[in-house]
Amino acid sequence: MGASPMRAQAWRAEEEKQQDAGPVWPTRHGVDLVASRALTMRLRRAIDRDPEPDDAQWAALGQALKVGDPLADDVADWLLDVGMATGWPVVDQFLSDCQMDVALAPAPLARLLHAVRHDPPWLDTALLARGARFMQGTGGHGLMVLRDAGLMAGYQASAINQTLMATGALHRGTGRRVAETGLWWLAITADGGLDVAAPGFAATVKVRLMHALVRRRVEATDEWDAAYLGRPINQTDLQITYLAFSVVQMLGLRMLGTHIRPAESKAVMHLWRYAGWLMGVHERFLCEDEMQGRVALFQNLLAQAPPDHSSQALAQALMAEPFERHGESVGHWRRTLERACHLSVARWFVGAEGLRELGLPQAWPWYPLLVMLPMRVWTGVVARVPGLRAWARRRARARQESHVRRLAAAHVSGHGAPTAPGGCPRL
Repeated sequence: MGASPMRAQAWRAEEEKQQDAGPVWPTRHGVDLVASRALTMRLRRAIDRDPEPDDAQWAALGQALKVGDPLADDVADWLLDVGMATGWPVVDQFLSDCQMDVALAPAPLARLLHAVRHDPPWLDTALLARGARFMQGTGGHGLMVLRDAGLMAGYQASAINQTLMATGALHRGTGRRVAETGLWWLAITADGGLDVAAPGFAATVKVRLMHALVRRRVEATDEWDAAYLGRPINQTDLQITYLAFSVVQMLGLRMLGTHIRPAESKAVMHLWRYAGWLMGVHERFLCEDEMQGRVALFQNLLAQAPPDHSSQALAQALMAEPFERHGESVGHWRRTLERACHLSVARWFVGAEGLRELGLPQAWPWYPLLVMLPMRVWTGVVARVPGLRAWARRRARARQESHVRRLAAAHVSGHGAPTAPGGCPRL
């Protein structure tokens, strides 16, 4: 099916509104290019073309700081109007039963459902399946890279952190956010996880709506500095979050020795392109292949604000997470070892200067150096033996599920593991 006209109309209306408001973007945009270029130096070496943004690309990133997600924002307004206790069960009902007639939904919700149930013209379900299978086969390293390269390194972009700080999420538990996002990631990367009737599809749309509700809540506070920050969870920040799950994760996996073939890279990018599309990222900010994604990541990082106190607060909370788990029988030495592994991977990815900016203790990258060669050999062999590949993928997936559900149980004291994800830890 073609792209939904409702989706296109919503974006055009939002863009016209922003253009009418003037061409000036929020002042955080490219606020410290010296610091940003230092942050992107290692990434620049992984790009095979000139990644510098032209004037139009730079302006688009600046303008996108003022743009939210019009379809989801309308649903958030309806939810706040009727009350969450009344509205959210309706959302849940329509997302749980894809056979329900969209026309029966309240108008804002009907527009969103109509948009997400119309596949974009570029969607390739075979590529989605292949991307999910590759993610399943990354095992514990896939989750480790998401945490220590995607999330931890991402805290260096301090302006994005302000949404988390404004909602008080730092004090409500880093572990819970990580666990819930792990459940969401498992749902997306399951076989058929993004089919319209699948849990991953519903979970992704719910994350999108939670973002819109947070956007409305934070914008209503007196503390939010829109002139500097733009809108909470804006399109520029959504793009870099989506790239953390695709481009950053593959870069991190390679740094731990994982062999990724071109066809697998293409499939992973397609999987997250569709997940990003469902989550409300504008199509202009989605990438078809990994090199295009690296360029987009480079340009976005140039536009981000440098690390500040929020970077250190969030990074230190994440590094302390292993010691905050409830009900685990493992001893202090096990938690200390896990923390050391995470710190080692973060050091390998962000460097010594990055650890300093995040307020973390210095560490040697011993874990990546220890596993890199064995992983390169193992994943190279697995990629060439079909029977072994399927067996290895099943074992790797079992490790992922065990780890995420253990985190979920440990961080939801007295209530057991959550049954659905509550949002993205980055936003």
